[in-house]
Amino acid sequence: MGSLTAANRIAVPVWIVFLLLIPTAFFPVDSQAVDKYQHLVNCELHSGTCTQQLQGTDVRLEVEPRPVKAMTDLLFRVSLTGKFANPEKAPFIDLGMPGMNMGPNQVLLKPVGLSVYEGAGVIVRCPSGRKIWQATVTLPDVGAVRFVFDVIY
Repeated sequence: MGSLTAANRIAVPVWIVFLLLIPTAFFPVDSQAVDKYQHLVNCELHSGTCTQQLQGTDVRLEVEPRPVKAMTDLLFRVSLTGKFANPEKAPFIDLGMPGMNMGPNQVLLKPVGLSVYEGAGVIVRCPSGRKIWQATVTLPDVGAVRFVFDVIY
């Protein structure tokens, strides 16, 4: 057994530091990332239904169960009243995060009543720790509205 040289003593701590820094290289943690998009929140889905206007139509979004949690099977309900309350094509929802391309996460809605549509979906947990999400409800051939809300991890 040989004695440790200065080079050997330095190599071990550098190696350990390198391993500790790898996760932050791939998943940078911004101390303000959690609150950076807080000002965009326009919907409190934990409390109940949120409403937005789209070309003379009230678009209401409700998510169950409440509170809205990531990595949980969720039921999304969209109700329409007004000009486009009976669209020819069913609305759909794109789930994502403000300012981040999350890839496709679409909730397909099916009619369950007069101008009421439901579909199942999951909000994934973001590795960055951000909890601000958006549900973009699209009425084909009409337009879209964005509901921005907090999610519980």
